[in-house]
Amino acid sequence: MKTLINNAEISKLQTLLKYTFTIVPIAAGVDKFLNILTDWSNYLAPSMVDILPISATTFMMIVGVVEIVAGILVFTKTQLGAYIVSIWLLLIALSLLFTWHQPDVAVRDIVMAIAAFVLAKLSGSETVPKAS
Repeated sequence: MKTLINNAEISKLQTLLKYTFTIVPIAAGVDKFLNILTDWSNYLAPSMVDILPISATTFMMIVGVVEIVAGILVFTKTQLGAYIVSIWLLLIALSLLFTWHQPDVAVRDIVMAIAAFVLAKLSGSETVPKAS
């Protein structure tokens, strides 16, 4: 069976991923300051909290700044930003798995890391032409 690649469809999917990985990290980053979606400090394993030189809340605010910057990078320098988001999500997932703290969230973050990696690959120098 012959597979046809529709460049316009690939471009639409790439754009969808770009906006997803722009909006979600920025929204999650802002919420690290507001705690509307959840109390983000609960995502830190107690063993991690014990070794931090700062409070869990302060640490999560720093995480929030990193996530906001990563989201902006995805929007402005998509390939670089997507690689950063992918690595960031993978590191979060590994941290959760190694401490066995919220492994369900770790699995979700691994899936999102893979999607961000796909966006980075699609956004490379040899990408498909943009749809008109």
